[in-house]
Amino acid sequence: MPGISRIDAFADEMKAWRHDIHAHPELGFDEKRTSDLVAEHLKQFGCEVHRGIGRTGVVGVLRSGNAPRSVGLRADMDALPIQETNGFDYRSTNDGRMHACGHDGHTTMLLGAARYLAETRQFDGTVNFIFQPAEEGLGGGQAMVDDGLFDRFPCDAIFGMHNRPGLAVGKFQIRPGPMMAGGAFFDIAITGRGAHGARPEAGVDSVVVASHIATALQTIVSRNVRPMDTAVLSITQIHAGDAYNVIPENAVMRGTARAFSTETMALIEKRIGQLAASIADGFGATAKLDFRVIFPPLLNDADEASFIADCATELVGAANVDRNGGMTMASEDFSFMLQRRPGAYIQIGNGDGAGGCEVHNPGYDFNDDALSLGAGLFARIVERKLART
Repeated sequence: MPGISRIDAFADEMKAWRHDIHAHPELGFDEKRTSDLVAEHLKQFGCEVHRGIGRTGVVGVLRSGNAPRSVGLRADMDALPIQETNGFDYRSTNDGRMHACGHDGHTTMLLGAARYLAETRQFDGTVNFIFQPAEEGLGGGQAMVDDGLFDRFPCDAIFGMHNRPGLAVGKFQIRPGPMMAGGAFFDIAITGRGAHGARPEAGVDSVVVASHIATALQTIVSRNVRPMDTAVLSITQIHAGDAYNVIPENAVMRGTARAFSTETMALIEKRIGQLAASIADGFGATAKLDFRVIFPPLLNDADEASFIADCATELVGAANVDRNGGMTMASEDFSFMLQRRPGAYIQIGNGDGAGGCEVHNPGYDFNDDALSLGAGLFARIVERKLART
């Protein structure tokens, strides 16, 4: 690609940006330092900077020529509530917070593309650099959309990118249609009757009720969801009691559900509610369900998925671009933006070397060798989508 060498020329600066962001992770909607850094870089590059979209989101606008066409490029900025175990010198300085999903790399790649495009201006139209807060389950994508993202910054198409551990650096993968599952969180509040631990007959044991509900819920995927409709239901928390000799009156269960269709997700919600209520009633207790769909399924537009794959092919060759990559049960709130505009979301290889473990792991680290490739792909999207005629 013309210009990739120009991005390579400031690769060390990009590496320094990422290490700085990695060392100062911030949780969703609290990305104050990160958004300050992003805004300052965009301003230095010559972009028009807009702040406070979706609370801590930042949008940089860059125009070249007179064409009314526009494209959006999105990166996420937030970190996770994880205690980092890495020992390198740019490890997290914020206790209990860590960039364990690579958002530091995503942000850096988009900044690199912004710098390159601002310097070269080899396009005709408008590019919107969208730096999103709170991707990790807090709805930052929805917050930006609700804040008028596409009304204020029109985009004919929008594109995002995420690192994929285990996929070699220099490789990309994507698929048209469903690529990442929709995600929901749920709470089940169980109310029994408290009693002395030595006199269980005098109470209704909320722990026993929770245990039976947890077991029964595993039948939803195996016996209610069609075998061809992939779904996951996981109980991730059960909280009850504070003493050895007290049967607790209340218990709370929490978990997550994932599915690739809204119909399957609705079925899961219905069956959780039915099973929890009926099982609790059988024990003489009650169970109340709070089920919240956090992300819709991520659906790639077929034409835009083919387009971004073509752009990646120009960078790394056809043999290194998988156009029919696997589906994943993880969720991604870029899906909120894809509900409003056609676009696509591609995975970039993060390798399997040091730090190349699965994301959301305390030993994870984004691979700096992928920075120039990701920035180059973002830049190539703009130069092809907004090509001068």
